[in-house]
Amino acid sequence: MIPERILICPQEFKGSLTANDASNAIAKGVNSVIPAADLIIQPLADGGPGTVDIVGEAAGGQFVTRTVMGPFGQSVEARYVIIQNATGGLIAIIEQASVTALADVAPERLNPTKATSYGVGQIILDAIEQGVDEIVLGVGGTCTNDGGAGAAQALGVGLLDPAGVELPNHPLHLVRLEKITPSANKKLKQIQLRIAVDVLNLLLGPTGATSVFGPQKGMRDWQAPALEEALAIFANQISVDLNIDVAEREGTGAGGGLPCGLIAAIPTTTIESGASLVSDAVHLEAQMAEIDLVITGEGSLDSQTSYGKAVSHVLALAKSANIPCIAIAGQVNEIPEFLQDAEPLVSRSATDEDIKHAMIHASNRVGIATKTLIKRYCEL
Repeated sequence: MIPERILICPQEFKGSLTANDASNAIAKGVNSVIPAADLIIQPLADGGPGTVDIVGEAAGGQFVTRTVMGPFGQSVEARYVIIQNATGGLIAIIEQASVTALADVAPERLNPTKATSYGVGQIILDAIEQGVDEIVLGVGGTCTNDGGAGAAQALGVGLLDPAGVELPNHPLHLVRLEKITPSANKKLKQIQLRIAVDVLNLLLGPTGATSVFGPQKGMRDWQAPALEEALAIFANQISVDLNIDVAEREGTGAGGGLPCGLIAAIPTTTIESGASLVSDAVHLEAQMAEIDLVITGEGSLDSQTSYGKAVSHVLALAKSANIPCIAIAGQVNEIPEFLQDAEPLVSRSATDEDIKHAMIHASNRVGIATKTLIKRYCEL
């Protein structure tokens, strides 16, 4: 059966296409096979890159740009958006990646032992000064692995060594952490901070921030034990001095452990699914009314897809509505439950050169892959 109404809702293809670009490329591929199809295009994000633009544009928000400290001490321009909720209150939507984006750092400069999240704390403070009642902070796509210690310091949390001196904002210095003092900023107690995560990993251990995500941030094998120890000491001191257990809390391993430092600064902070928050903001479930087919996508369909990614949330909504769902991906290493079919841009056996070529020509490749997938789905 040829679908008449199709919802196109991919997230970004990291390193090659924004969610908007991917959506348009998929739409082009669909139109080449079914010119009369009624296409509903809704780019998605899971808290990582693209979250601010997607939510801000959907809600007609006010975009704000500020200069803050980048991950290696340089100045960066961070952009966030302020939107209104149903009762007229103000909500700031912020991306961690706007300050500490992994994609913005040349591979040879990556070094998680020296990267800090300090600028994330600065942008949160700026949003508070704008008079917002609530902050939604999208976590993911970061080059940091400091447990959010830098962000906590920017928010006024004291991280003191045995001599009572404030630690430098590099993660390895956390091994000298002796005492944590709460922030004296009273405004932090009046704000609701909701952290939108793309994964539910714990802070520590084999599925933690360092073990799973450290290598993509440039971590060398020999650096892993030191980073893990630093985060373990930080988590333990948060428990001792602030009576908050972050080590066993799901999602604290996201964004290089950023939620830990923010919880230390704002104890009422909640951790939620970024994909769910973004989907709610753009009313994705309502957009599925009377849809015949959903097409989603991301850079890689793999074991991580089911752990909070936008694609997994789309699949859950499609399943609930009993709508078939297919996907385009850079690579398909694992097909999630309920996904009816998927088409990759490159095969599992692709060489590095093949992958590089596909990323350079990603838009064209997505269009071709969509055309192949739609023909197969419609049995044309």
